[in-house]
Amino acid sequence: MFRISPWAAVFAVVAASAAMPASSLADDRTGQETFDCGNLGAGSDSDVSPDALFQRSLWASHCYNFGARAVRISFDGVRTLALTHSVEDGVETESARFLDGPPIAVEKRGSVGQGSKKSALGFSAGVAPAELTRQIVAHYELQPMALERIAGRPAWRLDVEPQDGLRYGYRLWLDRETALPLKREMIGIDGQILETFQITDLQKPKLYAGTLRLGPGLQPADSPWHAQWLPAGFTAQPIPPESPDQSARVEHRLYSDGLTSISLFVEPMANDRRALLAGIHRLGISYGAVRHVIHQGRPMQILVLGEAPAEVLARIASSVAWNDEDGASDTAADSVDDSSADSSAE
Repeated sequence: MFRISPWAAVFAVVAASAAMPASSLADDRTGQETFDCGNLGAGSDSDVSPDALFQRSLWASHCYNFGARAVRISFDGVRTLALTHSVEDGVETESARFLDGPPIAVEKRGSVGQGSKKSALGFSAGVAPAELTRQIVAHYELQPMALERIAGRPAWRLDVEPQDGLRYGYRLWLDRETALPLKREMIGIDGQILETFQITDLQKPKLYAGTLRLGPGLQPADSPWHAQWLPAGFTAQPIPPESPDQSARVEHRLYSDGLTSISLFVEPMANDRRALLAGIHRLGISYGAVRHVIHQGRPMQILVLGEAPAEVLARIASSVAWNDEDGASDTAADSVDDSSADSSAE
């Protein structure tokens, strides 16, 4: 969930069932879904089944205007953030600003309604929830929930467990009153907590007085190469405008299963840039798999990054092939060795 701001990553909470609530409508002709935000204020405990709560949380992440303070606990220690989210005139804006360490700030804006008065938006705000829901429920199991206390507020805890060993799991705490996500833990395949993101102060959440329209998302751009193997459920996604290494030299593809994202970069190796060492490199809570190949006599570097098990990234890197191949295989300049998983990328 890293192609977007840290706050948006927490908001990537999706429903556990394909059924949409009665207040949400899907338009089969356009792929859009509409939702009246006012329906979120009608009884927070009217239906607390896991699928219904997930569904409310997905829409709540778009419908509420608020500010917040949060902490991120990860391999590099604890960092604090200021977060804001708003919807105005059919335009959704979210931002995250780190308050300590390097001064990093991210803002995203996109249309969530027809007749928006603003243009040149930075992203498409949201995949249609029903489609995203079907994708998630096929590869994760939503476990029974319990009511706990986060940031001084009652919150429902939901455990989202993968159905295979090819992706990480999550624990989510959703505010009882608003269904906004207050806390997220990323869980490794060994059960270890890899990262925690938690709201410490949720400031005056207020519902947007209007109807939102989400989906369909942008289509991914064409690429001269592709991954021949991906874990089930991972599909190609459009590249966000703030994505790094957007240049004529580097080809970038993004894949996601709805909760986790994996990036693939392919670029020619040249003397003016130092190549990464082939193998698996530890990058905090993430890994990077590097492979060198000779394609049509030209040395190329393949880099796969993502919050996924090291062996999964290595297998994806080994499966990358060019669309113009006529049955001939690329020559491996060196191989991906997952025994080097504790090394650092240079």
